[in-house]
Amino acid sequence: MSNISEQNNIGELVAADYRTASVFSKYGIDFCCNGNRSIGEACNADSIDANKVVYDLNEATTTQSSSSIDYSSWPLDLLADYVEKKHHRYVEAKTGEIKPYLSKIARVHGGRHPELVEVEELFNKSAGELAQHMKKEELILFPFIRKMVKAKDSGQPLQVSSFGTVENPIDAMKHDHNAEGERFRKISALTNGYTVPEDGCTTYRVTLSMLKEFEEDLHLHIHLENNILFPKSIELEKQLN
Repeated sequence: MSNISEQNNIGELVAADYRTASVFSKYGIDFCCNGNRSIGEACNADSIDANKVVYDLNEATTTQSSSSIDYSSWPLDLLADYVEKKHHRYVEAKTGEIKPYLSKIARVHGGRHPELVEVEELFNKSAGELAQHMKKEELILFPFIRKMVKAKDSGQPLQVSSFGTVENPIDAMKHDHNAEGERFRKISALTNGYTVPEDGCTTYRVTLSMLKEFEEDLHLHIHLENNILFPKSIELEKQLN
């Protein structure tokens, strides 16, 4: 992909080539929850030099990379399975791993770094909210997406769901995504972009590293749903109806 301009839609761009995500992250531009904007709009809102962003995006997408996965070409049931097995399981495993580390550094370093107490509260809230959110997807939304794919492949009519159109649970999930995106923006700001202070111990360093990795995984997780799985599911339902 090349010839990217300020008019390009951020979410569509990342959906087409995930290498662009690192550029948006570099400039602090939200591509997952607020991906439905043009590059120009996002840059104007945050006083960012759009020319630099566009230049870096074109550089990133003209560099050959074997690690760029074309998620947008995947069947929807496969993408739902992937999100559940990779990202949901990651969240489940890592929340249990990070909590005791955060508790320890908040207890030991909280006197000199009171922001750690708030970070712990935010993360614990996120862990609880994400657990509920993922269950809703696994029990309600994803099974219906699989039913739609099956109906399309078999030529059979799609059974009416209890929630009406698929847009209803999708809107609820996107609302949750926005809340988590905002929570992690606060965590990142409180920790100065996950920077370890001079008096930070090894546990402090490991904890912030895990939090940073958790946020990066969450960004990809939300991107796959907001920018690929959800719009394609809405479109598939329209085709079936």
